[in-house]
Amino acid sequence: MSKGNKYAMIFIALAGLIYVLSPILMPFLSAALLAYLGDPLVNRLEKYKWSRTLSVSLVFVVIFSVLSAAVIVLVPLIEQQISALIEKIPAIIAWGKDTALPWLQGRLAGLGAIDAEKLQQTVQDNMAGATSIVASVLGSMTSSGMALLSGLANLLLIPVVTFYLLRDWDVMTASIHHAFPRKVEKKAALIGQEVDVVLGAFFKGQVLVMISLAIIYSVGLSWVGLEFALLIGLIAGIVSFVPYLGLIMGLLLACTASVFQLHDASGLIAVFAVFAAAQVLESVVLTPILVGDKIGLHPVAVIFSVMAGGQLFGFTGVLLALPVAAVLLVLLRHLNEQYKNSELYTDT
Repeated sequence: MSKGNKYAMIFIALAGLIYVLSPILMPFLSAALLAYLGDPLVNRLEKYKWSRTLSVSLVFVVIFSVLSAAVIVLVPLIEQQISALIEKIPAIIAWGKDTALPWLQGRLAGLGAIDAEKLQQTVQDNMAGATSIVASVLGSMTSSGMALLSGLANLLLIPVVTFYLLRDWDVMTASIHHAFPRKVEKKAALIGQEVDVVLGAFFKGQVLVMISLAIIYSVGLSWVGLEFALLIGLIAGIVSFVPYLGLIMGLLLACTASVFQLHDASGLIAVFAVFAAAQVLESVVLTPILVGDKIGLHPVAVIFSVMAGGQLFGFTGVLLALPVAAVLLVLLRHLNEQYKNSELYTDT
């Protein structure tokens, strides 16, 4: 069997194993991500003569204190805004029927055939169906003790696995490094370093940019009086890993919410000012300082990787998407370099 066939078989076997084990991989992958983000902090503390165990303990407490505080603060606020949005759906439908559709019908003759009553009834019927589906799902979850226990066990596993991975991270990476065949050890180490640069720039930089933008959007929109500022700010911040997508989506949501809330366009200038200020801060301060130019993952590649991972392996695939994309990006760079130096390319 040739080397190419061996590598293909190994890749297929790994993909099959991930597919089979995907229902139980989520806590381990989440813990691995947290350990990866926390290891540089642990190493920095070790340089100040702290023991590995003490350094890991401090970083562990800080990470999960921050995550717990975020959950405690944000979840009730998000739930409150979602509940308020659901309560306003009938008013939104009525506003669309009484205000938006007549305005459009007066300017676009082709919309004269729109049946506003039918549209309103269809949306209400679908909302009722969706509510009943959610209620049945929640009922089945609460009635199934095993499913509830499984979910709780997965959540409890994350901090436990994170602590052990964080404590032994350097040992595990050294073991992987020494496991490579000596012929490819240097090349594998070089590829590993480049992958670490790409992932580090994304997770340690871009995630901070996303969080910063979510805070800026939420605070700014709250300051100008937008009712659903937190919800819109979080959505815009989360999707901002793709350039301009967070800006476009956030602007559309914020402008729509402002027009519905004020019943006119008087608040749009303030909304545009908030997003303009956020973009200036992102371009001049956040991205240059936190990310730089080390990511190298094209926005389309990021979107495709996340969607493909989710389609193939569910939430586990979403967690694996960007690491796999980073590895493939580095491998493609090296393959392209070898191709450019080969006779196939240079022979004229």
